[in-house]
Amino acid sequence: MIETERLLLRRWRADDLSALTALNADPEVMRYVGDGLPRTAEQSAAALAAYELAWENRGFGLFAVELRTAEPGPVGAFAGWVGLAVPEFLPEVLPAVEIGWRLARPYWGHGIATEAAVEVLRFAFEYARLPRLVSICHVDNTASAKVMDKLGMTEERRTTVPVQGRPVLVTELPRGRYLRTRH
Repeated sequence: MIETERLLLRRWRADDLSALTALNADPEVMRYVGDGLPRTAEQSAAALAAYELAWENRGFGLFAVELRTAEPGPVGAFAGWVGLAVPEFLPEVLPAVEIGWRLARPYWGHGIATEAAVEVLRFAFEYARLPRLVSICHVDNTASAKVMDKLGMTEERRTTVPVQGRPVLVTELPRGRYLRTRH
């Protein structure tokens, strides 16, 4: 569990499923993810199980993001997720660990992704001691690209996801550069 001024980053609970399902069912949230289509309740349930399995198998994963303050929503609200995953959908960057995020629309534009991702970077490099992180977004996803920039990530390549054929931007941040700029 990680706390910031406004957020609680925590492991997943069974009662997160309905909020995750709503997040993944929103076409606007999902337009730059994978094939760009919303996910079903069954797909979200499988994803939630996979998120927890990743924690068990790797010692890192995606954090559920919960609000600790009443701004920009009610205390305890599920805002989305931020965390670490292996980007198996893009084999050309492997081996790698990706930092990523997905927030519900009411929480866009409030700095939540950046606030949470800064702490996930710290977790990745100082606790998990990962050598490098990548972040991947659709080339048209300017909001995610801005978060990547704020995190100090730099463009590594532009490529296409093999299965969907969608163009993506891949950014990277080596642990050494992170440590030099943070300490």
